[in-house]
Parts: sequence; structure tokens; C-alpha cells
Amino acid sequence: MRGTGAKVLKSTTGMDRHGQRESGRLIRLCRCAEVTMNSNKPPISQARSFAAVYLIEMWERFGFYGMQALIIYYMIQRLGFEDQRANLVWGAAAALIYVSPAIGGWVGDKILGTRRSMLIGVVILTIGYALMSVPSENTWTLFGALGVIVVGNGMFKPNAANLVRKIYEGDDAKIDSAFTMYYMAVNVGSTVSMLLTPWIKDYVNRVYGHNLGWHAAFAVCCAGLLIGMINFYLMRRAMRHIGSEPDDAPMPLSRLLAVLGVGLLGVAASAVVLQYESLARIFVYAAGVALLGIFAYLIAKSRRSERAGLIAALVLVVQTIFFFIFYQQMSSSLALFALRNVDWNQYFFGLRVWTWTPAQYQALNPIWIMLLSPVLAWAYTRAGARGKDLSIAAKFAVGFAVVAVGFFIYGVAGRYAVGGMTSSWYMIWGYGFYSLGELLVSGLGLAMIARYVPARMGGFMMGAYFVASGISQYLGGVVANFASIPSKLEDLLKMAPAQGMNQVAARYPQALKLTLDDFRQWIGVLPTDDAAKLGNTLKLAHAAPFHSLPAATQALLTGFSESLRVATLPVYTRLFNELGLAAIVCTVIAVAAVPMMRRLSGAHGARQESDRPN
Repeated sequence: MRGTGAKVLKSTTGMDRHGQRESGRLIRLCRCAEVTMNSNKPPISQARSFAAVYLIEMWERFGFYGMQALIIYYMIQRLGFEDQRANLVWGAAAALIYVSPAIGGWVGDKILGTRRSMLIGVVILTIGYALMSVPSENTWTLFGALGVIVVGNGMFKPNAANLVRKIYEGDDAKIDSAFTMYYMAVNVGSTVSMLLTPWIKDYVNRVYGHNLGWHAAFAVCCAGLLIGMINFYLMRRAMRHIGSEPDDAPMPLSRLLAVLGVGLLGVAASAVVLQYESLARIFVYAAGVALLGIFAYLIAKSRRSERAGLIAALVLVVQTIFFFIFYQQMSSSLALFALRNVDWNQYFFGLRVWTWTPAQYQALNPIWIMLLSPVLAWAYTRAGARGKDLSIAAKFAVGFAVVAVGFFIYGVAGRYAVGGMTSSWYMIWGYGFYSLGELLVSGLGLAMIARYVPARMGGFMMGAYFVASGISQYLGGVVANFASIPSKLEDLLKMAPAQGMNQVAARYPQALKLTLDDFRQWIGVLPTDDAAKLGNTLKLAHAAPFHSLPAATQALLTGFSESLRVATLPVYTRLFNELGLAAIVCTVIAVAAVPMMRRLSGAHGARQESDRPN
């Protein structure tokens, strides 16, 4: 069968594009037959092919979410960024990470092949996390590493998902089941890494110091990608017959070099965008204008039977943009709230059960997703059997209402705080409602594209959906800045005066020269990441070690630390309550749009039915 495939490939010379496409299909069939008809080996099951992609996706998400759990803290505590800059940098990075798959999917379909592009993406991502593991306080090192991750994610993410679709192509029931399991891979990988990398960071910093813990945690993210690559290599035979047309032909070196060259330019461009906030804003707003222009063009040029579906998709995409603004708070304002105003000890009936670090609270999101997904799937099935299943538009409305409840839980936490510290139970239940809203909105986003967008526009519109998500990630960083806390105590106290400030200024004014986090580490409220760095900070402020101060001064400063928590708490809870109100507004808009969406959906279905051949 190898000879047959080679003859088919050779005979394509001089054919037109249609002929080349047909020959590509023949090659794929020949290779599949070669695998399945080999008398010495059993046929390759779809489950084994799926397992190869599932596992590499799990390890890739392990790396990404392990990095995400720490990135805001790294910029603020290690690099000395202000809250405002850290939120915007990560918002811009997340926007680029979401936008890049729109290009990587096209590269996989048309240039290098889906399977090859996914593997190239994994290699690039591994390099990105390896760069983050290099000990450095140079911001260009961070921005360069994030740029590499942007390009690697663009190559990996769309092509890995596309391989899953190709494995079960033509079997809709199995595709739905496969993508449910695939989504589980995301949550398994992210849960483990979000719990593991913060612990590794703290352990290495405590034992070895010199802030090596941060980079050891990023190195673990890199190791996860290496494990994923090794696993895929061992299972490579299960994927030989899965891919797009370019996968079935020899890869021209010129194409590979061209893609890598463009990728290198993408890394440089991403680093520059992250360095300069004005460029990030221009990029995001230009992407928003382009997205609306694309929809307007497609609606205007589409067939009459397709317009209702495209308009419905546009309405839901706009609602998705609003949702991801809420979603971005998990790694920005909620992460900083957990650092500064949450009691990390988890109590149950008065007994301390466990203690988490602030970054580990982000793992509540995938944990709740895994717990709620089966329940929601059962509810959908039961409602469908009774003929009472909600439309996607109605589910979006319910999702926004649930998100509102989640943010109001965070907001009401301030009413029951003790000394400016809230119970971690508010984080647990807030994340529960927040995650349920994610399943109702974000979890249905791709299903919405599949339902309302014509198949010939499917790939393009998937890219547009990711662009929309990227725009909202940056806007989420902008929103998070409404709760940004100045790093220097002097600036913080101008914004929200704390009790005991005058006494501290009179008895020990050096304390007011410290940053908020350094001050809290100094008096032992936060674990000290690096005693040497804190020592240098104290020298610059002419402050003595805390334990060497008189007992009365220590008591004064400890009480002042509590009053600082009281001062920062309303800054966060105010934002969370406002986000809850914003989610209510989104709910009202989504409910008002349901009748229009019902008409558009009905018109779309009727047109589709009339266009089918008799």
C-alpha cells in the first residue's frame, strides 16, 4: 500500500486544485487502509487516536494554567509592577493568546498540516515556558517569553481541537461525547497545575531563596509540555492517518521556514505590544473594529438563507465578549483580593481543614467545572426529553444571572469580614456560581458557532470567536484596574487612610516607605519569598528587622497592618458589587434578546430546510 500511495502522490503533478484535493483524499484513504489492513496489527481504534490528542492537550493546559496562576503575582511581587500595569500586561497577553489561534488554524489547514502544526505549537510553547524559568528581573525577558507562548498557543490550540473533530468526522454523537471529554482534559490539567505550581514556588523560595521558586514553578510548566510531547511520540502511530491535506504530503522546507519566520516576527511584535500600553490599546480596538467589519461584510455578502443565522451568531458573540470580561477577573482582581483580603485557612465547624496559598484559589474554577458539568449535562438531557430544553440565548441569560450571584457573594464578603479578612468560604461559593455561569455561556460559545454559521464559514468564524474572546480579555484587565491598589504605602494611604497612620508616621516613619506587600512580609503577615530581597528593600527604607523592634512598636505596626486590610477591602468589594450589577444588566439585555433570537433561529431553520434538495 505504500507504493500505491506514492504513485497517487506522483500523479498529482500538473493537476488543478480540485485534482490535488482529490488525490489528497486518496492518499489519506490509502494510509488509513495501510494501518487497518495490516494483518500483523489490529486496526487503530478511534479511542486510541483520541487518547493521544487528549493527553497532549491535558499537559499543554497543565503548563498554561500553571503559569496563569502565578503570572499576576510574579509581575507584582517579583518584578515590582504596580497593580495597574500588571493587570493591563496580562490582559494584553491574554488577548494575544486568544487571537493567535485564528491564524494558527489557517496555517494548519492550508500550509503545514493540522497534525504538524499542533506538534510545532507544542515545541514553541515548551521554549516559551523554558524562557520563563530563566531567573531574570528584566521585563523584556518576560515579554519575550510571553510572545513565544502567544505564537505557540496559536499553532497548538486550534489544530489540537481540529484533530479531535477529524477523528470522529461524520459521527455527530461521538463528536459531542469526545469534546465533552476533551473539555475535561482542560480542567484536569489546570486543576493539578494551579494547585502544584504555587506550592512549588513557595517551597523552593523557602528552602533555597533568591526568588528561584518562581522560575522553578515555570520550569515545571515546561516539564509538563515535555511529558506531553514524549507521550504523543509514543502514541504517534495512532495519529498517522489523522490530519489535513498538507499532512499527507512531504513538507516543503521553504514553507516551514516561512511559518517560523513569521512566528519570530509575531514574538517580537507581541513583546513590543506588551511593553507599550498604548500599542496594546490600539491593537485591541483595531481588532474590535475589524471583527464588526467582518460580520457586516459576511452578513451583507451571504445568501439570504444564511443571514438570520449570522445575525444570531453576532448577537451571541457580543454577549460572549461581556462574559469574558467577567472571566478575566479570576486571574486579576480576584487573584489580588485572595492575596490581600482572604483568610487562607479553610475552617469547617471551627476546625482548620487545610490552608491554601492565594494562587491556589484559582483552581476552584476547574474543580467546580468538573463537578457541575455532569449535573448540567444530565439537566440538558432531561429537559430535552421533556421538550423543555432552553435555547442557547436563554441559557446565556441564565448564565449571566448566575455570574451576578457569584460576584455579589464576593461583594457581600466585606460585610462579614474580621479585621479586613474574609472567610475563604466566600471564595469557594463565589467560584461555584461563577463557574456555573461559565458553563452556560462560554461552554456553549462554540456550539453556537456550529449551529448558526454556515459550514463554509465555520473555520473563519471560529477564528472570529477567539478574536472576540481576546478583546474581552484585555477589557477585563481594564475593568480590574478599578480595584488596583497603589504599591507604595504612602500612595495607598492617600487613597484610603488607615487607622493608626499618624502614630506610625510619628514613631516609625520608615514603615511608610515600604510597598504594601513588602510591609506585610516584613511583619510576617505574608510568607517571605526571599529574605535577601526584603533585606535590600528594608535597607533602602532604613528600616530595621521587624523582630528587633520594641514590643510596643511591633504591636503598633501589627495593628496598622490590620487597618490596611480594612482600607483595601472596600476597594475590591465595591468592584465586585459593580460587576454583579453589570451582570444583572447583561441578564436583562439577554432576556430581552430572547424573542428576537427565537425569530432569527426560526428563520434560520426554515431557510436551511427550504434550501435542502428534495
